[in-house]
Amino acid sequence: MNIEELRNFALSLQEVEESFPFGEDTLVFKTKNKIFLLVSLSSVPLQFNVKCNPDRAVELREQYSSVLPGYHMNKKHWNTIIVDGEIPRKTLCEFIKDSHQLVAGVSSKKKK
Repeated sequence: MNIEELRNFALSLQEVEESFPFGEDTLVFKTKNKIFLLVSLSSVPLQFNVKCNPDRAVELREQYSSVLPGYHMNKKHWNTIIVDGEIPRKTLCEFIKDSHQLVAGVSSKKKK
């Protein structure tokens, strides 16, 4: 996944806006005026922060070496994902979608 693919996927989700509130190096995606995805435009490899259920956040950090506690974020609720090829594109998209749903207040489990 590259920055263009990540951006296109994020913007394909419902009610998403992008901005640069923290400077030109950090692309921020919001839904309902709340941040769900931050992307460093200068990091090589690509890195992004996503919100995550606290228990799931720990599981993902144990499962993948490229999932770290959220850089400059609440480490209980946020993960930093390093896009280095370890995690499949489909899974990266799931991380972004899950973050969007958490922030938007949508839970597929609650609706079922």
